[in-house]
Amino acid sequence: MAEHADHADRSGHADHPAYPVGLRLHGRRVVVIGGGQVAQRRLPQLIATGAVITLISPSATPSVEAMADAGEIRWERRRYQDGDLADTWYALVASSDTPANDAASAEAERTRTWCVRSDDAEAATAWTPATGRIENITVAVLNTTPRGRDPRHSAALRDAIVEGLRDGSIAAPHHRTRAPGVALVGGGPGDPDLITVRGRRLLAEADVVIADRLGPRDLLDELPPHVEVIDAAKIPYGRFMAQEAINQALIEHAKAGKAVVRLKGGDPFVFGRGMEEAQALAAEGIPCTVVPGISSTISVPGAAGIPVTHRGVAHEFTVVSGHVAPEDPRSLVDWAAIARLRGTLVLLMAVDKIGAIAAALIAHGKEPATPVALVQEGTTAAQRRVDATLADVGERAVAEDVRPPAVIVIGDVVAVGPDSAPAPAEDAAE
Repeated sequence: MAEHADHADRSGHADHPAYPVGLRLHGRRVVVIGGGQVAQRRLPQLIATGAVITLISPSATPSVEAMADAGEIRWERRRYQDGDLADTWYALVASSDTPANDAASAEAERTRTWCVRSDDAEAATAWTPATGRIENITVAVLNTTPRGRDPRHSAALRDAIVEGLRDGSIAAPHHRTRAPGVALVGGGPGDPDLITVRGRRLLAEADVVIADRLGPRDLLDELPPHVEVIDAAKIPYGRFMAQEAINQALIEHAKAGKAVVRLKGGDPFVFGRGMEEAQALAAEGIPCTVVPGISSTISVPGAAGIPVTHRGVAHEFTVVSGHVAPEDPRSLVDWAAIARLRGTLVLLMAVDKIGAIAAALIAHGKEPATPVALVQEGTTAAQRRVDATLADVGERAVAEDVRPPAVIVIGDVVAVGPDSAPAPAEDAAE
């Protein structure tokens, strides 16, 4: 009777929706048949569950083979044989051998093993949803009715949901998604689209945002009305107390039980005093999360069409803060050593000191004709580029009224562009 009832249910399966469920496969046997592109896509997530995975296939893609070499899966280099699904909890049948797939499906039916068929969804007893992850949440989208199943529609819907969760446009309005504490978020070079998805999500979850003037200001308009936005440039106590005042504001709001985001331009640890803030928070026992950002040292030159490295031109690039002039006794930069480097030099906070810096580099042997580019307001609608040489960059900066924020690039890469000659053949291995 039980077998007859099972058969009756399956015979009308086209009229019944699938039942969505999450499988807990840790420590349980999973068999994958076929080592091609389907296995390559599905295996990483199966590995992440902690399942004990056996791959049965005469061949495999290089990526799948690498998983076997790393010990993440056990690979039996052969065709499927009856009995391979013994003691198996879940099977993924994804080979190009249709008779073998049919035989494996039949065995799965006999052994009551949930089985996915990549080549024949109707013959499967389970379907794989379009999945995406964000922190500890898995979003799974599955059209549960057999008729009209369109995996592309499910994938598009999954992407929209995951993106909404990441950027904060989808959120539980009355549920705190983040514990009190501080997140040091690198906002990137200025274009609001260049903040990381994690940074954007943390902004959407914040109670308080303490923002630099160089951060992506456009994102502040997207914050909910209840979020308190504090302009770090306007925190009182004067210029020399500014950092201490910012540290104190972070501490006070975090201790008040708020989720605080310190929104910084570029990356928090590239001339951003991020570690000073992290140290101040640690001294008070306040949890701190660091979210790296796209640094203007690379992104702004790139947005202006300048590669900081290029085959046959520059094998290294060096980033230097120019906020202290070379002759200033507070300077920690060995300008003589910098002048001897053959690669690219990227300067931040150096607009008002560029004349003195250029003179120091030339005095220490740098070629006066070395190309220089000043990129102001990089990645934003106000971006502009001024080209010069080391010999005249100081005058050009004044004549063109270049103002901060600007990234200055010094080196032969400044002359490299889409129309440049290709790199020499002898450098092909680089």
